[in-house]
Amino acid sequence: MLKIYTSNIRYKGDDRLDITVKSGVQAFAPQWGMVFSIKKGKITEKQYKEKYIWLMERSMAINKKEWEELVNRDKVVLVCYCKAGDFCHRVLLANFLEKHFEAVYMGEI
Repeated sequence: MLKIYTSNIRYKGDDRLDITVKSGVQAFAPQWGMVFSIKKGKITEKQYKEKYIWLMERSMAINKKEWEELVNRDKVVLVCYCKAGDFCHRVLLANFLEKHFEAVYMGEI
């Protein structure tokens, strides 16, 4: 079973997976427009979540290799630039993985 943790981009462990749109694995990243829209208050957290979940469902079909590599790990630390406790796609992805795969979200490191 995959154990999922989340952390800020500063986390440097071997089990980290950068899921940012800027420097991360694009299969798990949001789109730039989403990032700018949520930061500027042009979309709600609910709208962001709906769009991100839609992107991940689409990504699973398109980026099978990346998803297979992720879900076959024992442990992963999803990292991005958000501060712990802020609304963040790394937690959305952790919850998505729990829902669709044998995975458990262990929380923030």
